[in-house]
Amino acid sequence: MNMDIGNDEMTLFRDMARRAFEQEIGPHFESWEEDHLVPREFWNTMGAAGLLCPDVDEAYGGAGTAPHVTLMLIEELSRMGFGGIATGYGIHSNIVAPYISRHGTDEQKQQWLPRMVSGDAFGALAMTEPGAGSDVQGIRTSAVRDGDEWILNGSKIFITNGIHADIVVVAAITDPGKGAKGTSLFLVDTTLAGFEKSRKIEKIGQHTSDTAQLFFQDVRLPANALLGEENRGFVIMMEELPRERLGIAAQAVGAAEGALEITVDYVKERKAFGQSIGEFQNTRFKLADVKTQIGLNRALYEQCADEYAQGALTADKAAMLKLASCEMQCSTIDDCLQLFGGYGYTVEYPISRFYTDARIQRIYGGSSEIMRELVARTMLGR
Repeated sequence: MNMDIGNDEMTLFRDMARRAFEQEIGPHFESWEEDHLVPREFWNTMGAAGLLCPDVDEAYGGAGTAPHVTLMLIEELSRMGFGGIATGYGIHSNIVAPYISRHGTDEQKQQWLPRMVSGDAFGALAMTEPGAGSDVQGIRTSAVRDGDEWILNGSKIFITNGIHADIVVVAAITDPGKGAKGTSLFLVDTTLAGFEKSRKIEKIGQHTSDTAQLFFQDVRLPANALLGEENRGFVIMMEELPRERLGIAAQAVGAAEGALEITVDYVKERKAFGQSIGEFQNTRFKLADVKTQIGLNRALYEQCADEYAQGALTADKAAMLKLASCEMQCSTIDDCLQLFGGYGYTVEYPISRFYTDARIQRIYGGSSEIMRELVARTMLGR
């Protein structure tokens, strides 16, 4: 990979991060899974350890690294089986922070980025609505000018980090009747009057990723809450989707590698018919297929990460990566779970969590079906 730090330094940082995750997450993870929520102060701990938003510019409190470092941290969280935390981390460090870094004013950056780096402000992205999922052009939440302010009304659903969020990037219609061309983005402080959060939405997996519905009832936003230019929100979203999908691919590859590691350990120890199940040809061939699929997807992922860092990652290639890696994640982890037999279907074995955490990957960030359509359009022109 082409990075602004060397491979040796990257390895040291990866090892340091893994030790930090083992220390700060490992002993508590099972109880957090049972609670279906991580404590808010966990994100402050991550910030104090220098693990939040590493590629934010040094002028705003970050380390100014290449995006590869943020992606590597997502990989490690995913590889260690902390899928829900990886998703929350990705939204905060890999999506919301870049939105502000790339499109915010200096005032907005000064207001939010140092606090996001420290963990004092936790970020969420609010695009999805009950009637607008992968099709973000179906957004109904609106923002209307009132003097020097905007009045925000509407709701968002399935918002990752919605419970703990202090800052939310919200997509809203500012020029009705123009659809995508009338959409703007706003930086919404969650302490403002009229902003409400639902109780946590319960899911079949990623229990440590808090997910909520958000409500805006006559929320008054100052003029400087507008992110980027008015009515250019959809353009910004399209520009930022490649990085979002790159982060999801980091989760997919990391999680698949983690699932394979624990499966290899299991088949070496588990005995059946007088020998370890790792000695059966079916097991060996399955593992070989899984490793091959992961390797192919890692190669594409690393290529796309380099292209993104160089400003050359295209939307269709990011869609191909998201499609391929998430489908691979689900299929390979399913193969791994099968090798655990009945034990794989119990919560006692971590492979079951890898399995349930994976399923959402084919849905959020643009479903696999939408990814196929995007790739097809680049080939067929419509």
